[in-house]
Amino acid sequence: MSHHVVFLDRASLKAKVKRPLFEHTWEEYEQTAASEILPRLAKATIAITNKVPLRADTLSKLPNLKMIAVAATGTDVIDIEHCRKQGIAVANIRNYAVHTVPEHAFAMILALTRNMIAYREDVHNGAWGKTDQFCLFNRPIRDLFGGTIGIIGEGAIGQGTAKIARVFGMNVLFADHEPPKAPGVEFTAMDTVLRESDVITLHVPLTASTKHMISTPQFKMMKRTAILINTARGGLVDEQALIQALKEGLIAGAGFDVLTVEPPKNGHPLIDLRIPNFILTPHNAWASDGAMQFLSDQMIDNIDLWQKGTPQHLVT
Repeated sequence: MSHHVVFLDRASLKAKVKRPLFEHTWEEYEQTAASEILPRLAKATIAITNKVPLRADTLSKLPNLKMIAVAATGTDVIDIEHCRKQGIAVANIRNYAVHTVPEHAFAMILALTRNMIAYREDVHNGAWGKTDQFCLFNRPIRDLFGGTIGIIGEGAIGQGTAKIARVFGMNVLFADHEPPKAPGVEFTAMDTVLRESDVITLHVPLTASTKHMISTPQFKMMKRTAILINTARGGLVDEQALIQALKEGLIAGAGFDVLTVEPPKNGHPLIDLRIPNFILTPHNAWASDGAMQFLSDQMIDNIDLWQKGTPQHLVT
């Protein structure tokens, strides 16, 4: 059987993409609008998507489609249950951002705990030159050493974050959750993690059970000196509750790489939140050159192995 492979959003992957080893035809598009999905996938047996959604109403009109290769770890853009019922294989990417995302998270953690952005603004505003001291220390500076980091999500990225935290001399707590659970990881009750952590960082997928897992009740449990980091998915945190928590001083700061709606074409309240204890980056924590090439290679490996009958990384 000759396969027809269609990559719906090639522009989302800045890496070389090798071709599958088996006989096939290849079609790729820089971007795909919702109205373009059906005509572009009409003859496809294999679809590649990063962020182009494939829901049940679309999938039901694609009888030729046999496999979806997701160019990401998260599969919230795919109707997994429909694929399971219809026998459409779905494979995602595993363990590809185990260095770049934890490094990005810690760049935010260091900037926030040491108030670097606020101090940078103070310097540019002339505050350093107006002091009688040789240094300016009008804002709190906190060490990571001896502090506690609460990690929600014990997958490869969560564990990569824990490795860096331990090097800084931090105590690591993993928040408890429903199975499956990684071997060798000790868990702590979520409420305890929220109350005891100086840093809380999210590394879980967006599902019905994780949506808004951090909202006003959780912010009220946290230390007033705590910071929240989210390099996973925007919907994990109630964004309005975050804004309120920062304005009311329920937490000391936050670093986000994700929004509920991406890209924010019509603006976003978190973009307008221009305060020095909040950092927002444009969903690029995952996007180091090495991580993207690893992702690209594994994506095609997933397709090749599925075609051979020895699939890896299947979600369905």
